[in-house]
Parts: sequence; structure tokens; C-alpha cells
Amino acid sequence: MASGLRERWRVKARRIIQERALDLFDERGFDAVTIEEIAATAEVSPSTVYRFFGTKEGILVADEFDSMSQEALEQILNLDDPVGSLWQIVVKYEAVTDQPSEPTKDAQRSPAEKSPWRRVRYFFSEPSVRTAACAALDRVSQRIAPMMAHRGGMTETKARVAASALVFGYFATLEQWYLDGGARPIADYVEEGMAPLRTIWSHDSAS
Repeated sequence: MASGLRERWRVKARRIIQERALDLFDERGFDAVTIEEIAATAEVSPSTVYRFFGTKEGILVADEFDSMSQEALEQILNLDDPVGSLWQIVVKYEAVTDQPSEPTKDAQRSPAEKSPWRRVRYFFSEPSVRTAACAALDRVSQRIAPMMAHRGGMTETKARVAASALVFGYFATLEQWYLDGGARPIADYVEEGMAPLRTIWSHDSAS
């Protein structure tokens, strides 16, 4: 029970730190904000921020996949249709987090600035954040590739290429969403932009 309470506190604390950091970044700019200021606003110690995220960039790029176990990752990723799995994850995330916690404040923002995706624009407006995001995606790709090789029936080379195509294809859909001003749901971009990647798995299963 104590372990469960600690985990719930950890999840809540991470979310609060991210939200408070975004408030500061939106108000003053990414470069002008320090870890110490973020910690003070979130009412935690700077060491807690460093322990959870490592860097200021890490606050923006961290998500549930970072702490997800390999077993949990395997459960949500359908290796017969990983593009479809990713689309479903995005749809569910948008449905759960589509209600703003501060409606009045949120109404003043553009679509790309609203929750749940307001941190995404920093991936493409801040070079250091983009670098951190790409590094995070590479880590995810390295976790997925062995799954595709062992359970998906691909060679190691095919699995590595397919996993990279999946995660960095997703990143490309995020960038197009950002460039378009966030007018449509990200799920629409995932469905449209990643459709060509489905042939990777259909061809593989047919071979």
C-alpha cells in the first residue's frame, strides 16, 4: 500500500512540475526560467525536479513511456498493426485530457498552446528541446525493435528500421501539427501521415 501511495504521489508530482514549468516557459520564455524557479513554483525541492527529469529539457519531453515497463509496453503495442496502436493511444490521451483545468485561461490560448499538447510546440521552437526529444524517441525505438524482431517475426535489421520509422514518423506528424497551428487533433495527423508505414507490416506478414 505504501508503495502504491508513493507511486501516485510521484505521478502527481511529475504532472504538477510539468504544468508549472510550462506556465513559466509560456510567460517568460524557455531560456529565462531556471530549475530552481520551477521547483519553487511547484513547491518541491530542486533535487526532486532533477531526480524526476534530469534537465529542463527533460521536463518537456518526459512522458509515460519513460517509466513504462517493457511488459506494459508490449501490452499496448500491437505488433500486427503498431501504427494503429499508436493512433489509439493518441485518441485515448486526447479524450482523457481534453478538458482544461483552467477554462478561462485556456480559452485565451491558440489550439497549439492548449492542453494536452502545449508542451509539444517547444519540441520545434527550442533546438535543445528538439535534441532531447529525438534522444528520447531513439530510446523508445531501441526498446521496440527487439519486440518486433522476437515477436513480430522481423530480422534484427528490419526491426531496427521499422521501429525508427514508427517513432520518428510519429515525431514528423507532431511537427506538421505544430506547423499547421494545432487546428486539428494530432490523432488526425497520425492517421493520415503514418498511413504509408502500414505497408511495412503488411508486406512483412505477407512475406
